[in-house]
Amino acid sequence: MKIIVDAFGGDNAPLEVLKGCRMAVDRLDVDIILTGDNEKITDCARQNNVNLDRMKIVHTSEVFDIHEEPSKIIKTGKNTSMALGLKLLHDGEGDAFLSAGSTGGLVVGATMIAKRIKGIKRVALAPIMPADKGSFILLDAGANTDCRPEMLVQFAIMGSAYMEKVMGIQKPKVALVNIGAEETKGRELEIEAFGKLRECGVNFTGNIEARDIPNGDAQVIITDGYTGNVLLKLYEGMGKFFSRKLKGMFSGFVGKLSAALIIGKIKDFKKQMDYKEVGGAVLLGVSRPVIKAHGSSDANAFFNAVRQAKKCVDGRVVEEITAAVSSDSGRETTPNNGES
Repeated sequence: MKIIVDAFGGDNAPLEVLKGCRMAVDRLDVDIILTGDNEKITDCARQNNVNLDRMKIVHTSEVFDIHEEPSKIIKTGKNTSMALGLKLLHDGEGDAFLSAGSTGGLVVGATMIAKRIKGIKRVALAPIMPADKGSFILLDAGANTDCRPEMLVQFAIMGSAYMEKVMGIQKPKVALVNIGAEETKGRELEIEAFGKLRECGVNFTGNIEARDIPNGDAQVIITDGYTGNVLLKLYEGMGKFFSRKLKGMFSGFVGKLSAALIIGKIKDFKKQMDYKEVGGAVLLGVSRPVIKAHGSSDANAFFNAVRQAKKCVDGRVVEEITAAVSSDSGRETTPNNGES
């Protein structure tokens, strides 16, 4: 299996990218294709004793800056390490693509260069989030600020396929973010989507209020990209808040003594809340797996992102989504009682 990696995406590129890819080659038995400046990559590897065995470099000297307008990736950014990686993915040179670069650039590039799955209206950014009962996938988390009801249905189908094939959850429960549990609550978007979700074949359990999401009762959380991004940022902020509070509680002699008694549980909690353990957010709806790693990813996060990409390929997530979307389209177009 070949995983294409943007060697210059993220705050810690290229060193942490190379170290993470080295770990992936050794532990996951994958081959890596690195896109970026050949001389800088080889110099960095040599200076830091990183073995590039089973890592092929496809050269380009340009990098897509995170401050660039996302649409520029298909205009002036065609020769950047991100765009080149997506082109290689589209051409079948690799099985999946990974970047810690610009989220907007990756969404536009994946849509316009790697292309969407046939029938998919919009790709969705879908991070895995920690919960009291396991974890859940949130989509859309920011790729589409304005959505139509049928898009939310496709998000539910794609999220269900991912949680089943990658996370191993049979018939994951799907819930729609709303201001109340009643099906009459919400905007026109949520009210119409509610009815469509009940009929699309996923394990839809109804509306869910934001305060109930961390319980983990639903494994697929569906909303528009604007609301989803607000939820994502709040979740990340609360994680940092809890971390700071924990440090404060266990400071001083008595605090440190208390911490020593429950150090294992503290470490488990921190690991559960750490984005580096997941790797990145998957971009669902693209014709081949695309993973968006966190901008501040270290070697461990890049390793886990490669592992996540490998799981997407092994689980045939794209194929599952393609079949599910085709089935849903057939359900919508089939005449009732033989009528046209």
